Amino acid sequence: MSASDIQSADTDSEHETSGWDAVRDLPPSAKLVAKVLEYNDTLTQSQLAEETLLPPRTVRYALSRLEDVGVIDSRFSFSDARKRIYTLRVE
Repeated sequence: MSASDIQSADTDSEHETSGWDAVRDLPPSAKLVAKVLEYNDTLTQSQLAEETLLPPRTVRYALSRLEDVGVIDSRFSFSDARKRIYTLRVE
């Protein structure tokens, strides 16, 4: 393994932890939403509220904070275009 391969592997592992480092500085509700998304591939906002037992307003705030730091992706639901589906980007 060359030095560039080792450096590349170190950079990859740093990139993965940088996402969780960004989550570490967020409020507890955002951390909970991130953890729930870690265990479930994709969820809507209402499903997140049900899973976390948080009020919908708190889930909206947590999702916006997670989007601000770039650790989640959102897309429109194919079954109901009024809903968005959220996915965690960090592993």
